[in-house]
Amino acid sequence: MNVNEPSFRDSVDMMFDRAVAVMDLSPGLKQKIKVCNSTYTVRFGVRLRGAIHTFTGYRSVHSEHMEPVKGGIRYAINVNQDEVEALAALMTYKCALVETPFGGSKGGLCIDPRQYEEHELEQITRRFAYELIKRDLINPAQNVPAPDMGTGEREMAWIVDQYARMNTTDINARACVTGKPLNSGGIHGRVEATGRGVQYALREFFRHPEDVAAARLTGSLAGKRAIVQGLGNVGSHAARFLSAEDGVTVTGIIERDGGLWSEAGLNIPDVLDWMKAHGGVQGFPGATYVPDGASLLEAECDILIPAAMEGVINLTNADRIRAPLIIEAANGPVTAGADAILRKKGVVIIPDMYANAGGVTVSYFEWVKNLSHIRFGRMQRRAEEARHRLLVEELETLSADQGLGWTLNADFKDRYLRGSDELELVRSGLDDTMRIAYQSMREVWHGRNDVDDLRMAAYIVAIGRVAASYRAKGL
Repeated sequence: MNVNEPSFRDSVDMMFDRAVAVMDLSPGLKQKIKVCNSTYTVRFGVRLRGAIHTFTGYRSVHSEHMEPVKGGIRYAINVNQDEVEALAALMTYKCALVETPFGGSKGGLCIDPRQYEEHELEQITRRFAYELIKRDLINPAQNVPAPDMGTGEREMAWIVDQYARMNTTDINARACVTGKPLNSGGIHGRVEATGRGVQYALREFFRHPEDVAAARLTGSLAGKRAIVQGLGNVGSHAARFLSAEDGVTVTGIIERDGGLWSEAGLNIPDVLDWMKAHGGVQGFPGATYVPDGASLLEAECDILIPAAMEGVINLTNADRIRAPLIIEAANGPVTAGADAILRKKGVVIIPDMYANAGGVTVSYFEWVKNLSHIRFGRMQRRAEEARHRLLVEELETLSADQGLGWTLNADFKDRYLRGSDELELVRSGLDDTMRIAYQSMREVWHGRNDVDDLRMAAYIVAIGRVAASYRAKGL
């Protein structure tokens, strides 16, 4: 990256400053919202392979305007305090934008999880969790982590079990963390949630012809060409849903060991199967392998989906980006400097705090499920089916009595008579959340002369809601 490039944390602060400059907030309130409330750094030892290994971890709490605070835990070798605090700030704004009742937090452990066996990772995770739990930095009512880069359902199951062991009488113990497996109190649809949210965000964007025209595009989402950087949990689900359900052609994929290109489009399930079997994309048949995968960020496409690390679009490559529409599936993939260059070029950026909010939205549903101790749909599903069946039977009876001789299509009947299960309710709630959040941004984007992009609009909406919460507390 360019030596003049601001850090990730500086980029978040610069974007914050740009938004509050046009907001009517007192200097003191601006500063209160901007700063990170606290960061806990822990260094702990674990005996592995006959020796003691010391690990460094972080848990930052950016804002407690609402509690509990919410934010994932990532495992990566380059985790540092500034990064964790920047991510915690983004969580504050993200939760406010999509109206989940949480403050912002984030955690990280300096570790390459690929270097350890599963039982070793469990020892490390449990000890890290122990250090956080005993300080109430994991708690259903105060701080609720979730998976992030390098972690998943497995790590969340270890954490919730560690919390339950240390809090044996807490009836809400399962709500101490989200993103758990179903058999540990998880919720249907959580693994796919962030990728599904990216899909719903693009669907909502393409419902507005004025916004599509601003990106120098026309028509619907179907037929658009996309490049996806990162086929982890977020990128793989987004690519799969967009190609299978919305008619998007994924022409390029960027991974750690290079990239793949195919004008005709890549078969995402086949690519994922290949990666699972071979550890990377190199050698995948039916596509052109590009050793310098990052160069595909600059390839021609309609939609660019950076879904891996922060800062991949920066001062060194921003002027060569050809995509007219970028949706930030990762946190902070476009730096503040690159953002300014892209805006001057007329590129429309759907910002990270909105685009990847599907994860925290469904985490909210999981948290509510754990606190209510009942699966969504359990009490109403069969009642829905019974009411629908009454209507269908009455219509068919009337048809027979009147000699009309018509019957309802069997497929329609089957779908209409089926009550909503948990997965359908989760997807419905996520879709509704992404639509309403986009409309709140859009209202500011098109309704104010001093706002010319979606990122600034998102910050204004989010900061305004955080400010309202602090004012209600008497600040």
